[in-house]
Amino acid sequence: MIGIAILASLAVIGWLIYRAVRGKPFKAHVAAYAVACVTGVFTYAFFLSMDIPQLIKVVVSILAGVALIILAAYLQIRRRPSKA
Repeated sequence: MIGIAILASLAVIGWLIYRAVRGKPFKAHVAAYAVACVTGVFTYAFFLSMDIPQLIKVVVSILAGVALIILAAYLQIRRRPSKA
């Protein structure tokens, strides 16, 4: 899986260079989408290489981070002075 991720990275870099050399315009969201796809492949390969207890720790850490961000946003909205 890591080999596929590396080949995908090289393909995206080559595609961006090809488009730049040929002078073909492309929108930024297309390049961002390509980079996001390659990042997704790397993430998938990284999680597949983990053992189950470590994978559980990572998922729990991510969920705890999400919960803390939501809690902080809620508290910040609640403490904002109302416009009267």
